[in-house]
Amino acid sequence: MRHSLLRRSLLFTLLAVPAAAQAPVPAGPYDANLPAPEVGENASPVALLQAARGAIAAGRLPEAMEALEQAETRALIRSVRPSRVNQPSRQPQVERIAAARAALAGGDRMQALGLIEQALAAEAKEAE
Repeated sequence: MRHSLLRRSLLFTLLAVPAAAQAPVPAGPYDANLPAPEVGENASPVALLQAARGAIAAGRLPEAMEALEQAETRALIRSVRPSRVNQPSRQPQVERIAAARAALAGGDRMQALGLIEQALAAEAKEAE
């Protein structure tokens, strides 16, 4: 009887541990499955920043986050020597977009909008 109880306890523990380990983690406000911004598939960082600005203004924050993530990815496309591939980009534009993403993730819409405006102004100045 005692061995049977011990076996059942062990079996229950072995079955419960994987189930507990696979329990869903509560999703953050901007986790996977973000809605795509309303821009073309090959949109420029500027178009994505504008889409993010519009999405924030309209209260579509997950869409804004996705647009910022895509803008950052597009801005990161660069040519580097193989020895520098693992070094993070120190491009000011990439840092602005990353800061806007962080502000939005932290719930600070106004700061995110301000950083997006700075990024757009820098792009406009660079285009001159």
